[in-house]
Amino acid sequence: MPSVNSPIGVFDSGIGGLSVLRAIRVLMSEEAILYFGDQGHVPYGPRSMGQIQNFSEGITNFLLDHDSKLIVVACNTASAAALSYLRRRFPFVAFVGMEPAVKPAAETTKTGKVGVLATPATFQGALYASVVERFAAGVELFQHTCPGLVSQIEKGELASAATRSILEDALHPMLEKNIDTVVLGCTHYPFVIPLIEQIVGERVRVIDPAPAVAKQAKRLLEAAGMKDQTRGRAPIRFFTSGSPSEMKSLLPVFLGESGEIEPVAWKSDSVIE
Repeated sequence: MPSVNSPIGVFDSGIGGLSVLRAIRVLMSEEAILYFGDQGHVPYGPRSMGQIQNFSEGITNFLLDHDSKLIVVACNTASAAALSYLRRRFPFVAFVGMEPAVKPAAETTKTGKVGVLATPATFQGALYASVVERFAAGVELFQHTCPGLVSQIEKGELASAATRSILEDALHPMLEKNIDTVVLGCTHYPFVIPLIEQIVGERVRVIDPAPAVAKQAKRLLEAAGMKDQTRGRAPIRFFTSGSPSEMKSLLPVFLGESGEIEPVAWKSDSVIE
């Protein structure tokens, strides 16, 4: 059984979840973390709900086998497709998922017009529809799936001409509609906030959901009496279903620290296949 000293498990389709890990690290540096990047199957956005649920279940089993005391689904697409499924499948496990930050955007917008950047699976999911129904009454939402942006970020191209072009295609029509807020509905996207801010200007607020997710993780741990009280900076263990060397080269760029990457070779009869 997990203890207060057990790690937090965090997973994403690739390196996007490092934006959430970074926020957890700022808030709870004393917590050990296991991070799984499913780079062998990135991106999740175009995949079916069944595939994403299978991937998410396999990764959850892996993290639980490594004694995780809390699972953070640091992927909007996986949260939209699989979070409810995971909670049913693992009823005794505490999960924290992602949802587009439509609520704070709706509460603070002055123009009543908000842009949302997310993957197709996130927009099509029941979770997004529920958030919009509950919190976006009277607010006009402009959505864009930013095709190719996740792949650009996975390559570490955070400020290239191609990345800028993708964002300009998404944001310029929204700016013409007088948006004053941009919601980031994919954990990869906070890594291009500087580029987004260059495009939208100072009058448009960009909402990164990662700090709120870290706070929720802390609340759950404290409520369960599972918060690690050890002082000091705890280690992170990194796992990938893709190329360890590629992931390792990106850690200093995305996280500001390096680490050893442990490859995970899924067996042919594994649920992850």
